[in-house]
Amino acid sequence: MDIKKRLEELIAKRGWTRYRLSKESGVPETTITNIFYRGTVPTIATLEQICDTLGITLSEFFSDGSVVDMTEELERFYSEWLALTPEKREKVLEIMRLMKE
Repeated sequence: MDIKKRLEELIAKRGWTRYRLSKESGVPETTITNIFYRGTVPTIATLEQICDTLGITLSEFFSDGSVVDMTEELERFYSEWLALTPEKREKVLEIMRLMKE
């Protein structure tokens, strides 16, 4: 994966500059500059710091799909979903499908 390209996508999506990414994340400007202009690969710790600032996980950073912003409502739903058994999850999905009709 091209880390530089992925970072460019994420900061553009937020309308941020590289400078703002540095200030918001606390990652030194020189580190950000090295990533973008020298092709330096950031450490996992630096990447985690950046991801935390962008509100995403490392997994989301490296995923091929689009990043989903977890609203408070989605976080509550997901938390409850995780507590369900597979059988109950299937029933919830069935109810959801019926509600769409």
